[in-house]
Amino acid sequence: MASTKPKPRTIDEYLAGVNDNHRAALETLRKTIRAVVPKAEECIGYGLAAFRLNGRPLVAFGAWANHCAFYPMSSSMLEAFLDQRNGFETSKGTIRFQADKSLPAAWVRKLVKARITENGG
Repeated sequence: MASTKPKPRTIDEYLAGVNDNHRAALETLRKTIRAVVPKAEECIGYGLAAFRLNGRPLVAFGAWANHCAFYPMSSSMLEAFLDQRNGFETSKGTIRFQADKSLPAAWVRKLVKARITENGG
């Protein structure tokens, strides 16, 4: 049977649908991203909470059953920063973290700034 739950259309709607622990961690991540790129447009992309800059995908984040995830939306750019991952689990284009062990804000800022540069400003 198909779900009748409406798909989120905004990041606020997305966050309303996740558990409290994940929501708090993702709100912190959202604020860090917003501080780096206040002109970015918030959106839903690929079913995730996402940001676009100048009409181009920038970064995204999401909540899963057992973890949260940050998506720099560039596997090659992420590879350049793997030495700074400090034990966080990564895979091609994804950084997974637990709600009680958020990503370091300084690392997120570096990743977002690198994505802005990669996207051409």
